[in-house]
Amino acid sequence: MEGFDINSLISDLALILVLGSIATIVFKMLKQPVVLGYIVAGFLASPHFTLLPSVASEANIEFWAQIGIIVLLFSLGLEFSFKKLIDVGGSAILTALIIVLGMMSLGFIVGRFLGYGFVNSIFLGGMISMSSTTIILKALTDLNMRQRRFVPMTFAVLIVEDLFAVVMMVILSSIALNNSVKGQEMVGSILKLSFFLIMWFTVGIFIIPTMFKRFRRYISDEQMLIIAMGLCFAMVLFSIISGFSAALGAFVMGSILAGTIEAERIERLISSVKDLFGAVFFISVGMMVNPTVMTQHWSVIALLAVVVIVGMIVFGTFGMLATGQPLKLAMESGFSLTQIGEFSFIIATLGTSLGVLDKSIYPIIVAVSVITTFTTPFFIKQAVPCYNALYKILPKSWTRLLNGYSQNANESEMSDTVRLWKSVASRYLVRVIVYSVVIAALIVLCRTYIMPFIISLLGDTALGRLTCVVVSIVIVGPFIISIILPSVKRSEYDKLTKASGSVSFVPFVVMSIISGILCIGFIASIVQGIYPSAIAIVAAVVLAVLALILVSALPTPLRKRVTNIEKRFISNINERENRRTGREHNLVSDLHLAYMTVGHDCPFVGDKLRNLDLRTRYGVNLVNIQRAGKSHPVPSGDMRIFPGDVLGVIATEEQIQRMLPLVEAQHEVEDTSINEIKFVHFAIGDKSPIVGKALENANLRENHGALLVAVQRNEDDYISPTPDLVFRSGDILWIVGDPKQLAPLKG
Repeated sequence: MEGFDINSLISDLALILVLGSIATIVFKMLKQPVVLGYIVAGFLASPHFTLLPSVASEANIEFWAQIGIIVLLFSLGLEFSFKKLIDVGGSAILTALIIVLGMMSLGFIVGRFLGYGFVNSIFLGGMISMSSTTIILKALTDLNMRQRRFVPMTFAVLIVEDLFAVVMMVILSSIALNNSVKGQEMVGSILKLSFFLIMWFTVGIFIIPTMFKRFRRYISDEQMLIIAMGLCFAMVLFSIISGFSAALGAFVMGSILAGTIEAERIERLISSVKDLFGAVFFISVGMMVNPTVMTQHWSVIALLAVVVIVGMIVFGTFGMLATGQPLKLAMESGFSLTQIGEFSFIIATLGTSLGVLDKSIYPIIVAVSVITTFTTPFFIKQAVPCYNALYKILPKSWTRLLNGYSQNANESEMSDTVRLWKSVASRYLVRVIVYSVVIAALIVLCRTYIMPFIISLLGDTALGRLTCVVVSIVIVGPFIISIILPSVKRSEYDKLTKASGSVSFVPFVVMSIISGILCIGFIASIVQGIYPSAIAIVAAVVLAVLALILVSALPTPLRKRVTNIEKRFISNINERENRRTGREHNLVSDLHLAYMTVGHDCPFVGDKLRNLDLRTRYGVNLVNIQRAGKSHPVPSGDMRIFPGDVLGVIATEEQIQRMLPLVEAQHEVEDTSINEIKFVHFAIGDKSPIVGKALENANLRENHGALLVAVQRNEDDYISPTPDLVFRSGDILWIVGDPKQLAPLKG
């Protein structure tokens, strides 16, 4: 291929991976996060470090790094499903808004203080307002903190920030070109983003889980990896064509797949791919370290690094507190956001391409990004100690106020009627938005491709125009009818009217009016352009009335068909949750088949099934155990339960809900350090706490996490441990455990 040097591509990849492996081993030995090792390896491979060979082309590394970002965001999406994003959406939006507005204001003030112009200061504020999802993801993984309670909320904030970044790009472009914000462009950008997100999720959630369920028996691990990565890159391509970032497309596809029962399988399969290309991404960040720039602008870089770290901690913590999160969780989230990353480079590139950004700002931002990336793991680890210190010095009245606010915000009480109204209104709103986006997409499709094709066949005649309208309405019609169909169930309608009397009819009338107006608008948009506006409006009203009549006379089987399509869509969104609770696996009467994963703190772990007597104690029947990819149907009583097992249980919904917290028990791990277990031997002295004690009273396992293998007395006398063995000064213990915990035994 002309202009493509395969030798340099391979040599560059070999160089950075070899340096990366060496650096990460060194950092692992020093008990430091490996992401810091990747950054150091990147600097060693860059042209700025002359003692070692440099990469032949930085474009090669940029290519692999972009793939790394895509795979990392795809992996993040797999862990953060669309349903989770909806559940924490309101809190995440408010928190992200506080962070972005606060950091932009702070960046603008600092920019003006440093002598930058108005536009440069605005761009600087934008560049320091976005934390890096990829860097935080890697740091939390290295620190073994992905299961902590603050992580899902933090990731939700990061994803909302990425969505804000798309709108910010439009605003900054408008400011750069016009020295003002064009509201029309900003609103258009927000609507475009919303349109494509809803369309992607709607089509993806409706089709992909259904295909997985239908062809699951034919998809091996190899095929699943190919399918998953193919879907990922297809969505990335579609996202770029639509004018959005590759990272957004990768995350969207990951979120769609996260709702399927294949999510854990896909996550396991792409783990190695993610680690490989993720390493290249962080090495590429280290390659951007330029000592010359850091020396010339060290004061500015230091100031901005402090602003980013302190600002993110303050605004992140405050944002979480404002949404009702506990102080500890808020501080953990705030301390994890203390860096800037890929979006800072994108905004800097935008300003440079528009010719409005000072040339010195780009390398400064790169240096700040590298410094804050380097410090991120340290601040994440310091969150809990800082919380403990703050908790001690805060007045008790303040802590009671914060705890009370958090509890009230998260435990708001509402009556059954209000809760039912909320459910009906939410369902109606989601239905209207989803169907409206689908209809709008189909109208664009008809006007762009189908209508011109019909006109080319029949000509621009009365018959051709009428055919265009009829075909388009036939295509869009089922979705228009779906909007008109009532979104409330008969049982819900009876409860609401009984509880509130005639007042309950008002919201139903409002919903019907909104649906009718939407139908008239959609039909008019089809007819307009083919016929004059007056005719289009009249035709739209007539057709909408006919649609209402058609809906009222709709046969029960057809009405059920539409309802079943919606149920299938909702089922696909909640597929993993339904499988866990058995809600969609109704067998007979009120019996459900549920699949629940055994947590590390499950009280059944290690016990034989015959000793658990699950049927008598909990009323459930264990019919299957899945372990390490192998299924054990109707397990015997001698089989034990271990963490990670997937239990297939048949029970009522109430029994399943009572069983789930026990089986899935997984407490938050505060200590993220990993004990290093070794087989060692050492002599004990007079001051050893076990000298003179018998083995049964020494509590080696409880106090020191140790297992005694043998005791050596004299040169060749090895004694097997027995409960009545008494330890003597000078005994040599051959023992298994963590050397740090064993040290006090030496005396």
